[in-house]
This record gives sequence, C-alpha cells and structure tokens, in this order.
Amino acid sequence: MSKAQNVLVIGGGVAGLAVAIALHQKGVAVEVVEKNADWSVYHVGIIVQSNFIRALDQIGCGKAAVAAGFPYKGARFLSTGGEIIAELPGVSEVDGLPSDLGLTRPALHEVLTGKVKELGIPVRLGVSFETFEDTGSGVNVTFTDGTSGSYDLMIGCDGNYSAVRKVLWREAKPAFTGQGVWRYNVPRPANLEWSDLYIGKPNFHGKAGYCPLTPEEMYIFVVCEEPGNPRFAPESLADEMQQRLQGYGGLLGEAAKAITDPSLVVYRPLEACIMPDPWYQGRVVLIGDSAHSATPHLGQGAAMAVEDAVVLAEELAAKDVESALRAFMDRRFERAKLVGTSSIKLGEWEMHPESAGDPVALTDMIRRKLAEPV
Repeated sequence: MSKAQNVLVIGGGVAGLAVAIALHQKGVAVEVVEKNADWSVYHVGIIVQSNFIRALDQIGCGKAAVAAGFPYKGARFLSTGGEIIAELPGVSEVDGLPSDLGLTRPALHEVLTGKVKELGIPVRLGVSFETFEDTGSGVNVTFTDGTSGSYDLMIGCDGNYSAVRKVLWREAKPAFTGQGVWRYNVPRPANLEWSDLYIGKPNFHGKAGYCPLTPEEMYIFVVCEEPGNPRFAPESLADEMQQRLQGYGGLLGEAAKAITDPSLVVYRPLEACIMPDPWYQGRVVLIGDSAHSATPHLGQGAAMAVEDAVVLAEELAAKDVESALRAFMDRRFERAKLVGTSSIKLGEWEMHPESAGDPVALTDMIRRKLAEPV
C-alpha cells in the first residue's frame, strides 16, 4: 500500500479540524465535510491540561488557544464546605505556555476554524457522506449534496453518535453511564486561579465545581447520578441545577446564586462508547469521540481528540496507509483507553461511594501519565 495523498475528514469539530490542520502541515491534501451548515458549537466551558496544550502547539494553535482562554494553576479538591483537601498543580510541557487552561467551546472552535481558513483547507458545510465504498486501494464516497469523490483514506470525526461508526460497527453505540452533567457560565472572581472540585457531599452521588474561562468569566458544573436518564422541561433547568448545588459552601455556594436563566443551563446525560482495537477497517479510521467517547471526569475529551490528530498525521506522513493505521493504534489505544476507563471509574465511585477508591490519587496519576510524551 502507498502513502495517503488525499484524505476525507467527516466532521468539522475538534477532532476533524485538528487532523485536517495536522495533515495539511504534513503535505497531505485534505477535505472536510461538516453536516452542521452553521458550523456552530454550544456555549459551555472546557477544562484542558498540559497534554492538550502541547498537542495544539504541535499544529500551530497553542498560543492562540491560550490567548483565547484563561491559564490557571491546576486542580484542587475541596470539601463540601470549601476547605482544601488536596492541590494538584500543573506542570507545563511547552516553554512559554501554561499547564492548565480553561476556555469556552466557541473560543476553541474559533481558533481551529481560523487556522483552517488561514491554511486554505476546503470545508463543505451542510454536507456529509451518503454512502462510501472501500475498494481496497481507496474509498469512493457519495455525498448528501449529490457530489462524489475518491480518497486514499476517510477519517470519521463525527462524534459520539458517529454515522461512520454506525456503518462499520453497527452494534457499537453510546451507553448511558448513570450520570448527567450540568453547566452554567457565571462571573469569575478576580482572585480565582484554580479549577476546584467539591467532593464528599453527604447523600449526593456526584461532585460539583468551577473553572475559570476568561479574566471575566468562569463556569460552574455539576456531575451527578440521574436515575432513569430523565429528561427535563427547558424552563426547569435553572431550578434543577440549583437543587443539585444546595448544601455547598465556599465560592461554589456563592457563585451558584447566579444560576437564574434556564435558557443558559446546558444539561446532557453522560454516554460513553470506547471502541476496542482497532478503530479502523481497511481505508476508514475513527478518531476522537467517534472512537473513544468517555465522561468528562478527567477533562480529557478534547485533548484525546487533538492527540489522535497529531499522531495519525505523523504516521500517515511516514508510512503506507496500512502500516500507518497500525502504528497509530499502537501509540493511541492504551492511552485513550486509560483515560476513558478511568473517567468512567470516577463516575462509578461517585455513584457507589461505599466501594469507592481515592479520586485524588487516580486523578493525580492520570495527570502525570498524560504529561509523558505520546
């Protein structure tokens, strides 16, 4: 098999844009299709760590992401009342860039789309694949706009409910983990320099916390058990989130008072789908959430997607397609699996505190492990 010369990316989110940028920089022709004609993302915050910043820096987006967000010192674990239990300070992996960063999804999206536009990478919006056929030497694709094309490789970057994955692995579906996550953006106190996690609330199977996003803004989050995977009336979301934050003290208790507008609450059930090795069949490969969606307990979803992108581009630039995909799996599978299973384990511990391990120790171990080279 020869090296990939032209590649199709399905999905214009974090994984898709990152791999398009990385491939372009390796001299590979790449095209992106994104079914969302508006190319928009919902307005919530994300927490990222040194491995994410390192991976973004490798595709030339690290400095822009840092400028768009708010660097902070690391993660702290607090009691329900706000007393500090443990501090996990971050260690930078890139000279001149921070170890930990909070930023909004739209800000990250703007950084990545801006780079794609700067590089002139073609992106077709409101379009996805209709069908695809792996010929052994390439992939023939028909699109929803009536066009067609032939590519050396197709990369599925279309998220937790990946349409590409559904074609190749029909039985692989996201499963509800038993928890949901609530998010809301509020003003940032001037002296907040950590992302704080409040744990140990009696009779509450979850945790809550906050993370700075910009000099003026932070977001509050609650991750907790939601028996039966309920659905909530939109007008009730602020009240529901407030109820889950009752009993917390410290800065979290004060900040929670600002949760008043139900239209600004972002709630979603936590669903995970961690694919076994390999994440590819023939000339079609999955990366990011399409391959290994997990829960947000470790704040590593975006980082794993960008790391996938960097590694896949490196291997495709150096090897024939078959060898590159195998080498990609050898470098990525165990690392992504560790993040996914550990994230789910933290959620299980929260729902079953009677048999829980030490969340501080596990989080610290993962942070240290992910600081290692990919």
